[in-house]
Amino acid sequence: MATINHLQTRPAKRYDEFDPAQDGNRNTEFADLIIDGKSLYQRLKKYDMVPSLGWGSANHQRLMIDYFLLEQRHEYMYYRYPILVCPWCGDEECGFISVKIDREADTVIWKDFMLEPDNKRIPIGSFYFNWENYKSVIYGTFGTAGEAL
Repeated sequence: MATINHLQTRPAKRYDEFDPAQDGNRNTEFADLIIDGKSLYQRLKKYDMVPSLGWGSANHQRLMIDYFLLEQRHEYMYYRYPILVCPWCGDEECGFISVKIDREADTVIWKDFMLEPDNKRIPIGSFYFNWENYKSVIYGTFGTAGEAL
């Protein structure tokens, strides 16, 4: 049996208050995914993308939540979902990082992180989460940063 990881979220911004890179850039606010105390955003920051949860229109946020709770399959990726997206618009056409999400009984598994559309594997994961904790955390991302698309 795999070790169960602990998932939580916290509101975050793309740039901190004193970061000179924020000048002229969109300082997107989002729900950062924290796995065992470590920020997924910070782990993957070199790709200049932000987590797809917690920001955008209400309809967009609900769609992301449905994806992560496996209530709706992605239109063309099936069991893969956009976990980090363009910080300007959230559009998948700008490139994104996807993850394969599976559920086995009371365990949710995130594995095979890929840089899209290059289909290039990113060497992190797999992560295993308890379903009840996971579901509560994912639902809790709604409205983290309000509407912003």
